[in-house]
Amino acid sequence: MTNHSKTYRSPLFYVGDKYKLYPKISKYFPKTINRFIEPFTGGGSVFLNVNANEHLLNDIDTNVINIHQFLMEQSENPKAFFDNVFDIIQQYNLSHSYIKDIVPQELKNKWIKTYYAKFNKQGFDKLKTDYNSSNEKSVLHLYLLLIYGFNRMLRFNSKGEYNLPVGNVDFNKNTETALHDYFRLTKQKNIQFFNLDFLDFFQQIEFQKDDFVYLDPPYLITFSEYNKLWNEETEKRLLDFLEWLDSQNVKFAVSNVSHYKGKINQQFLEWSRQHNSFNIKSNYISYHDNSNKEFKEVLITNYEPEIIVPTQETINFTELETVLR
Repeated sequence: MTNHSKTYRSPLFYVGDKYKLYPKISKYFPKTINRFIEPFTGGGSVFLNVNANEHLLNDIDTNVINIHQFLMEQSENPKAFFDNVFDIIQQYNLSHSYIKDIVPQELKNKWIKTYYAKFNKQGFDKLKTDYNSSNEKSVLHLYLLLIYGFNRMLRFNSKGEYNLPVGNVDFNKNTETALHDYFRLTKQKNIQFFNLDFLDFFQQIEFQKDDFVYLDPPYLITFSEYNKLWNEETEKRLLDFLEWLDSQNVKFAVSNVSHYKGKINQQFLEWSRQHNSFNIKSNYISYHDNSNKEFKEVLITNYEPEIIVPTQETINFTELETVLR
């Protein structure tokens, strides 16, 4: 499935990205994948690391898909892309440590933990204003708003205006490296992007032998910008469709959070009991109690993984619910 030991990170650095968890979930993936099918692609760190004959990738967020397609186009001429990036960075006087650290030392001394936000605020606000007032939205400008914005998220108001504040972030070496990796890896893959509701996306597909569907949907019981359109009805639509996939002998793996800060996704738990459940140990720490006790991330498969799974990684949901109540 993969021929490298390194895990590559998407240059979107997206909230909920599976970059850090990929080594833990991918060991449960099938060893042979014909088409890798991902209805909730998000930042894309998973598909970047999976080898398959084809990648069918979907996300309902038009801006996310536009950024992916734009970056794939830039893989034909990375130098021109980075020249354009640097022109915009200089125009708005944004920090760019991937080339040179231009933040004054006195600012670093005064704002030890937030000096990037202080330095970039004026330029970022001007970039945001220019983007929102433009009749033709530049995907490159939107990508830079993502890179320099708060928590590297995409959020828009009711008028369709990007409305996040500046983040305490920089266009750094990690960003440059992630972009070069993205350009190289996407050129090696046969990729099709879709911008549809997940069920509409699946209607475009006639399943084949050794297809594999990986799903990382919005989590019903957590708090995030991209979870706002997800509810119990959409969760049921997803679980019903997964049962149909299972009846068609299509392999799938789905990531989800079963327990979060006292909340339990009962609907998902009940459904998951008829499949294989694996505990994925994330690095999440609750801000309030500095522990992992209230956060349980799981991977559910409808097939037996081709590995020897340690006993402690298999979840006893009954015991887990008792402990957390």
